[in-house]
Amino acid sequence: MGRQPPSSPQARPLRATSQSSITQAFEAALAAGDGESAAHCVHELWMRGEFASLVEARLVRLWAACGPSVPEWLPMQYIDWLPTAYEVAARFRPAARGRHNVYLVLLDFADRRGDPHGVYVGMSHYLPAQRFDQHKAGIRASGSVLKRGLEVLHGPTLHLQRVSRAEALRIEAGLAAALEAAGLVVEGGH
Repeated sequence: MGRQPPSSPQARPLRATSQSSITQAFEAALAAGDGESAAHCVHELWMRGEFASLVEARLVRLWAACGPSVPEWLPMQYIDWLPTAYEVAARFRPAARGRHNVYLVLLDFADRRGDPHGVYVGMSHYLPAQRFDQHKAGIRASGSVLKRGLEVLHGPTLHLQRVSRAEALRIEAGLAAALEAAGLVVEGGH
């Protein structure tokens, strides 16, 4: 029997698993070079509020051991508000499918007071990674992404891909407002 299809990070397939079992599964996944399974372990601990230093240490080990097989939905660095981004984004459900995507970009605000990270909320008919590359190349770029964009935060908005333009516009604006109301520094969303 073949390998089962990957689980979405929003589904949190390890939610009911004990911390010690997750730690064992993480070590086994690293040894096997299984970036996806190890990513789910790190993600679950992150969503449970594991200490930042422990999540960061696991991220370093994960990227070093399994870089090519780490799914794009796992951020490359620790962001303290990532669980909030998942919770807020989960409230939005598209009513119509289409070819547009809602996406989040991690912004670097280390030179500002307060949280060292912010988030840009956008929508495009391009895939989020393609649109991020366009921003960084100065193509129809948001100044905040061009100057401060670090990476696409794929995980929280995986369910907001391939939606109608009208739905993408509605969700983009609502998601930006909801993330800001949750205390995040938000750019875009218009």
